[in-house]
Amino acid sequence: MLFVLAFFSGSALAQIKVDLVLDQNQFLPGEAIPVAVRITNFSGLTLRLGQGADWLRFTVETMDGYLVPHQGEVPVAGEFELETSTVATKRVNVAPAFVLNKPGPYRITASVKPANWDQELVTPTRSFEIFAGTLLWEQAFGVPRPAGETKPPEVRRYLLQRAIHLKELKLYVRVTDQRGETTFAAFPLGPLLNFSDPEKQIDKQSQLHVLYQVGARSFNYSVINPDGKLVVRQTHEYTDTRPVLRADLTGQIGVSGGLRRLSRDDLPSPKPSPSPPPAPPAPPAAVVK
Repeated sequence: MLFVLAFFSGSALAQIKVDLVLDQNQFLPGEAIPVAVRITNFSGLTLRLGQGADWLRFTVETMDGYLVPHQGEVPVAGEFELETSTVATKRVNVAPAFVLNKPGPYRITASVKPANWDQELVTPTRSFEIFAGTLLWEQAFGVPRPAGETKPPEVRRYLLQRAIHLKELKLYVRVTDQRGETTFAAFPLGPLLNFSDPEKQIDKQSQLHVLYQVGARSFNYSVINPDGKLVVRQTHEYTDTRPVLRADLTGQIGVSGGLRRLSRDDLPSPKPSPSPPPAPPAPPAAVVK
């Protein structure tokens, strides 16, 4: 993702500045680590960027100075030009490219090499932390096989963890392989009350259903598939009855009790209410002679 901003300055210096921005600095193992590389061009030239996979490179190391091994490439493809007196911001997720499964502090640096500039530009170093969180629950499950497949199903694990991030207690979900060595997905489901005990059930499609309290009378209902994708997100309110997870006669799991409250954050997005049919035209007024 790329953003370009134009600006002008009467005293602009002939130089290029690069910076690295992290919106947060704490992540679970396997959680996306979005970073933004900001390039400010005061060189007097139009810079050619995005040519080849090495125009933007990242280095991650421990606080002891040990380089973190690569396990893939950061997606930085896409050529563009950056005119003088403008700023461009390239946003990427660096987590899949590095082996970051051990809790602890880390440092990250980016380097930028324009195609028509004879220097490699290095950003200041930024720090972040991989933290384990507190394990609340875990369960192994078999990934559904395609029709006609005869091999034993792959075994994965769902984990629910809680952690304090930016002084707020949050509930996280992780999907890993059977041994927990590979994380397929990790992300927060939302804020968590201290006393909330999440309900969790796995359905016939090996999807994880989670219902937990997020406010005085509000509950978050989420469904995660075996690949770690959030497929359902809803808000339910405590009314005369408390929302609970229940399976119907066909085995389908859903929320029973309480009242669902529609929100623009719902997944899938709620369908807009159909517009009422137009009112019929008024009859012509009677003519009195």
